Formats: sequence, structure tokens, C-alpha cells
Amino acid sequence: MIEKIVFNLLAFAIFIIVFGRFIKKNDTSYVYILGLEFLGIVINFLELIFNIHLNLFFRILIYILSVIIPTIILIIEYKKKIDFPEMLNITLAKIALNAGNTEKAKDYLFKLINKYPESYIGHKTLAEIYEKEEKYSVAVDEYIRATELNNKDIKLNYKIADLLNKDKRANDAIQVLQDILKKNPEYYKATNLLGEILYTNERYKEAINVYMNALRYNPGNYDLYYNLGMVCTMVNDFQRAKEFYQKAAQINSLLYNAKLSLGQIALIAGDLDEAEEYFKESIKGEDTESGSYYYLAQVAILKGDKEKATNYMNIAIELEPSIYDKVQKENVFLPIINNIRKPKKENIFEKKRTKLLFKERKALSHLSKTCSLISSLNNDDLKIMKNIKEKEINQNEKQREN
Repeated sequence: MIEKIVFNLLAFAIFIIVFGRFIKKNDTSYVYILGLEFLGIVINFLELIFNIHLNLFFRILIYILSVIIPTIILIIEYKKKIDFPEMLNITLAKIALNAGNTEKAKDYLFKLINKYPESYIGHKTLAEIYEKEEKYSVAVDEYIRATELNNKDIKLNYKIADLLNKDKRANDAIQVLQDILKKNPEYYKATNLLGEILYTNERYKEAINVYMNALRYNPGNYDLYYNLGMVCTMVNDFQRAKEFYQKAAQINSLLYNAKLSLGQIALIAGDLDEAEEYFKESIKGEDTESGSYYYLAQVAILKGDKEKATNYMNIAIELEPSIYDKVQKENVFLPIINNIRKPKKENIFEKKRTKLLFKERKALSHLSKTCSLISSLNNDDLKIMKNIKEKEINQNEKQREN
């Protein structure tokens, strides 16, 4: 009997608190909690009046309805600084999303934001929906509103920059990312995205500065060295590009894109032996295999070994038939052009699938075009180039010592 009286007093006290919030907030969403409490109180009261003995299941149910659920909600409101109506609409919106009803989910969120314009989670959830719908401009507006309500969430600022970039607003994205890195220079995701945007927009010198600054916080990061190699490649600073690619290859010897680039740089410098070494190593990479055989054929030609060049080139074409048309346009392969096997008709338009990113293809393509410039040189010319390069390196080393 005492337990039932205590329960009723406790449940009634919680009921009064919830009712007070209902009056204060003037939001009918609290009626759902009041209804649950009222149901539990009534059942318990009837049990007390008519001296009915309910089984354990109903006793637990009464406590859950009248005490546990309302108490949990009040605690969450206090701890998380979030009102029940906000929780309810967000939950209903997520249920609608999981059911595939995006419009219904947005209706719940619009209702929430109209009632609670300062709802951080409401604006954030709505922004996420717009993002999935690829309505980037509207999504950015909602994310910005969310950051105004919670400026400590750095991930939202990053998200804004990412969406601005997708919305073809690169300059705005760059500004946001630069602001992020001023406050959090160690935030690698922001560095990576900023470097990508600058690279894509051919602002290579700025990209170099971004990656170099990032190295202070991530000195052993493969991607940073590899990205620096690509950016230096695009400004024709092949010596620095080589140094960065070598560092990247040391950090991760199983990624062969850097080794292919190193082979191309060695070929440009006229060091055929070094180029051949790197190309042989890069054969092991699925994305670099056909290109590696192509360049090995070029090295063999320049060394005067037509048979080896033919074998390499036939393998390259077998791996990637589209190379055959490229070979026809390169004067360096004229001595072996008649020995190269034409791919079968059904394979002529077959293109090798590659996992290389746009920036990787761009850098490799730039190196490829530069390599083409030396195609007309003979072996003596290459030796002269190599000697000149070695003299330059020796002079630079002497200057450093002095």
C-alpha cells in the first residue's frame, strides 16, 4: 500500500513538472508524455481503489509509462539542452527518412524550425537531406545557420566548404577552408580538400604552400608527399617533384604511382638506367602496368634494343589496346612500328579501367607530354643531358657546402 502511495506521489510530481513545461513552451507535443503518465497513474489509482493485484508485467509497464519515460525525457532535456518537441520531430523525421519518405521528413523539420528557429539539430538534419538531394546551395544555407547556432562544430564548416566546391563556388570554398586551417592548422581533411581545389583550379603554387604547411603536423604522410610531387610536376619543378615522389615511395613501397612518375622524371632528365629501374618496379601496380611497359619500350628504343622495345610495347597494347593509336603518333617508335601487333577489332575501343584520381591522371599526363619532347633525341643527346644535369647537381651541392 505504501509503495503505491509513494508511486502516485512521484508520478504526480513528474506530471506537474511536465505540465509546467507544456504551459511554458506552449507546445502540444508535451501532451504525448502527459498522456502516458496519466494512463499509468489511472491504472495504479484503480488498482489502489478497487484493491486489484496486477501481475509483474503490468506493474513494470505502469512504472515505465508514469515514471521512467518522463524522467528520461526530462533528464535529456536538462543535459542536452534540447526540448522534447525538438526530440520528437527529429525522431519522426528520421523514421520518415528510413521509410524513404523524404518530403514527410522535411515537413517535420519545417514544423520544428518554424516553432524553434534556434534548433541546431533541426537545421543540421535538414541540411543533410538537401545534401543527399544534391541541392547544394540550399544545403549550404542550412549548414551555415547550424554553425551560427554552434560555431564549435568544425566538421560543419568543412562540410560547407565541400558543398561550396561541389556547387562550383571554388573561391568561397577556399576561403572557408583557409579560415578553418587558421584556427586548426592540423585538421588534415581541410588541408586535403583545399589542396585538391587549388590543384583543380591550377593554383599550383598555393597548393604547394598548403601541403608544405601540413607536413609540419603530418611529417610521415604518404599522400602529402605524393601530392607535392604532383603539384611540383605541374609547375615543371621536376627536381623537387622527384624528391617528394621518392619520399612517398619510401613511406609506402606498395603504391606504384609514385614510382611511375619517378621513371618519367628520370626519362625527362635523360637517365635511362634509372628510368628503367623505376618502370620495372611500377609494373607491379595494376593501374600503372600498361604505362610502365609503354615507357620501358621507349627506354629500350633509346638504348637501341628494338627487339626488347617491341616485346614491351606488345605487352602494353595487350593490357590497354587504346595505346596502339598513341604509338602511331610517336616518332620515337617508328623503328618498331611494323613489328607492333595491332589489337583485335573487338578490343580496339577497349579502355583499361583505372582507379587513378583526376589529379593523378593529370600529373601523369603532364609528365607524358613532357616525355614526348625527348622522343626525337638519340642516345648521345640523352648522355649530354645527363652530364649537364649531373654538373648542375654538383654545383648546387658545392654552393650548399659553402
